[in-house]
Amino acid sequence: MANDFVTAETRVEGRAKVTGAARYAADLKAPGMLWAAYARSPVPHARIVAIDPTEARAMTGVRAIIVGADVRPIRFGRRLFDWPILAWDRVRFIGDRVAAVAAETREAAVEAAARIRVTYDELPAVLDATTALEPGAPVIHDPDEAAEYTFIGGERDRHPHPNIQGARRIHRGETDIEAAFARAAHVVEQTFRAPRQHQAHLEPHATLVDASSGAVRVASTNKTPFLLRRQMAASLGIEPEEIAVTTPYIGGDFGGKGLSLDELVCLALSRATGHPVKCVMTFAEELQAANPRHGATIRLRTGVDADGRFIAHQSRIVFDGGAYAAGKASEPLIAPGGLLTLAPYRVPTVDLEVVTVYTNTVPGGHMRAPGEAQAVFASESHVDRIAADLGLDPLELRRRNVVRPGDTGANGNAYHVARAAEVLDALAEASAWSRALPPNTGRGMALSVRRPGGGRTRITMRLVPGGRIEVVTGAPEQGVGTHTVIARVAAAGLSVATDRIRVVVEGTDTAPLDAGIGASRGTYLTSRAVAATAAKLKPRLVALAAERLGVAVDAVSLTDDTFVVSTQGAAPERMTFAEVVGNATVPDVAGEFDSRTEPDSEAAPSFVAYAAEVAVDRETGVLDVRRVTLAVDVGTIINPIAHRGQLEGGFVYGLGTSVLEELVIEDGRVATAGLNDYKIPTASDAPPLQIVLLPPEPGSGAYGAKMVGELASSGVGPAIANAVAAACGARLDRFPMTAERVLRAIEAAVVDGQAG
Repeated sequence: MANDFVTAETRVEGRAKVTGAARYAADLKAPGMLWAAYARSPVPHARIVAIDPTEARAMTGVRAIIVGADVRPIRFGRRLFDWPILAWDRVRFIGDRVAAVAAETREAAVEAAARIRVTYDELPAVLDATTALEPGAPVIHDPDEAAEYTFIGGERDRHPHPNIQGARRIHRGETDIEAAFARAAHVVEQTFRAPRQHQAHLEPHATLVDASSGAVRVASTNKTPFLLRRQMAASLGIEPEEIAVTTPYIGGDFGGKGLSLDELVCLALSRATGHPVKCVMTFAEELQAANPRHGATIRLRTGVDADGRFIAHQSRIVFDGGAYAAGKASEPLIAPGGLLTLAPYRVPTVDLEVVTVYTNTVPGGHMRAPGEAQAVFASESHVDRIAADLGLDPLELRRRNVVRPGDTGANGNAYHVARAAEVLDALAEASAWSRALPPNTGRGMALSVRRPGGGRTRITMRLVPGGRIEVVTGAPEQGVGTHTVIARVAAAGLSVATDRIRVVVEGTDTAPLDAGIGASRGTYLTSRAVAATAAKLKPRLVALAAERLGVAVDAVSLTDDTFVVSTQGAAPERMTFAEVVGNATVPDVAGEFDSRTEPDSEAAPSFVAYAAEVAVDRETGVLDVRRVTLAVDVGTIINPIAHRGQLEGGFVYGLGTSVLEELVIEDGRVATAGLNDYKIPTASDAPPLQIVLLPPEPGSGAYGAKMVGELASSGVGPAIANAVAAACGARLDRFPMTAERVLRAIEAAVVDGQAG
């Protein structure tokens, strides 16, 4: 059946990828193309005294060298434009770009960049976010200069300290939160820390820019091409329509491909040389100078009554934002997931504060579920600590406090639909929560909730010869299966076979407007836009069939790729779609979905819970994750194989975050030199995973679909940490949970008399 989403699907882009025909930005070439490379700062904070490119200019193959003075005052960013495309007065982190070279080969460009001589006058560096907030701390961005930074989306908030990038505070309930805490039977305070981590996409940032003919054409790994066009235009002071952006296939994203790093420099080099210019970051550059996950310090305080019900909750998260805020997309310039501590629970009085801070370290950006890995690790570990203090089973404490339909969560989100309790019940049954475990083995759980982001997306559909339908979109495919969702929803909406649908991706100069991929909104927005467009096109196809067959429109229906013609006194006649409209022409049909204006577009939440069984070696601290159960609240599943792949992939991603991955920064320098040092999980690291899907309940997408992309990763870490505590009494206050950290926690627990 055309609208039977349970059938196995073929990935729209699958053949191109497995045969090697798919092209990524790093694969692209252009006649006369040059390569770009950079001279980067070796110090975290300094004034630039002088730049001498003489030796580099003399090299064979070098066609142009530009420095900050050549491009001043061009800065870039996603919302706040505070990052100079080349530093012109001072550098603010190790890896900041000082000069750029265009050469005939990549090797020549790299060698020339290494021969550029830069003289620095070093300044005091601030390498810790807490220190950066102290009175008298060195100011990283002068307030007068910062007042001139472009900010997309209104007026930037003012803050009491010049080293604050952005902040957001939510207060609900009693005005005097201390009065609420005073009534609590028990209060728990804890501090947690989270490291910098890299998205570890296997395709580095890459771009090819051609301004040789005057027009600006950009091919980029950026997953939001229309936003990139807008951002570049704002940086340059030109109209967006003067720039055309295309996005080839993207080889992994995980949040890192929303910020583009090299397009404006390549544009400047292209204008200087009259040639297209290409840049592909190395993995060392990715780790040292791109936009990794923010490090964080998370302080939580929660009060409960004698029955274990939450009364008051206070959190303060300080994110290390690095030298620039350019990588953040949210209007308050924070990692928004930081506001999700205790989000799935009812708490009458809350005070949530998130602050993002400038430091002289690599600029922070978005990584899968930005801010949530840090916040959920802390808050779900915190919930288990409260349960332990009260002598309650962690499952029971959660059951007493979870949001239910009609409740408001800790961060102020209203839950007209809330399946948290159902998810917990399903998890308890599937994981055999009460079953006894061997010595030194523990079971831990975690609960989290997420809503998809919003935006506006348009779709165009056209009938082409042969009875096929092209669905034109500006949404890139960065690996999650968005184009397959588009094809399946189009087929269902038009009642035609899926293989009759062809998804066509175009650049910003011809494609309909698209919000881009990110914030788990891909299925939500594109499916609704496709369904709306199909609802316009299908009646036109029926009218076309009626005209061709010489019958009244109400005598024709289209279902299962077949036109059914019913005339009075005769048996229904069936004809294939191609037989009736194979070579006809129908004007293109455009449709859109805008979550901000549709009356029924409230983004439905999705809940997920984990239970992990972990064995701990008390002598070494080595932990063995033996079995994991995931229970998840789902809507209609449009793309079943990819849906499960997202859940499994989200789990493995969360596993790496929890036990392996850390971007080590020493004296401002990223010490993790490459992916050989930055350990990500492989198949051999993944334990058995049991996935339990609740019976579908309609979500916000077309046909009741819900988001799944970023849902499954954040709860892995706290479930494992809570299992470690159950196994040996050691409570971990940071991740990744390396053997060394687990062993130190065991030793501390023994000293405190908590070890089991």
